[in-house]
Amino acid sequence: MRTETITLRTGYFAISVAARMLGVHAQTLRAYERQGLLTPSRTKGRIRLYSIDDIRRAQQIRRLIEDLGVNLAGVEVILQLTERIRELEGENQELRRSR
Repeated sequence: MRTETITLRTGYFAISVAARMLGVHAQTLRAYERQGLLTPSRTKGRIRLYSIDDIRRAQQIRRLIEDLGVNLAGVEVILQLTERIRELEGENQELRRSR
């Protein structure tokens, strides 16, 4: 429990902890990474470390797959479009502020 508390403070989780938090198998997270849907950081020893943002993204992926029946290719398109929308919203706000 102590290690998890320290990990929670730093915001990075080993694959086993991340998988447990998400209710998936570690292989599922590896598959998401192979598909380019998740990009966890790595230690010098190549151990995957999942940030809070990675966990949230994995939750979104899981919801799209399980709740909406979207396949991995569809998930990739949805995530790319979502990111593009966020970028455009940011540009829009910048333009409004510069008026």
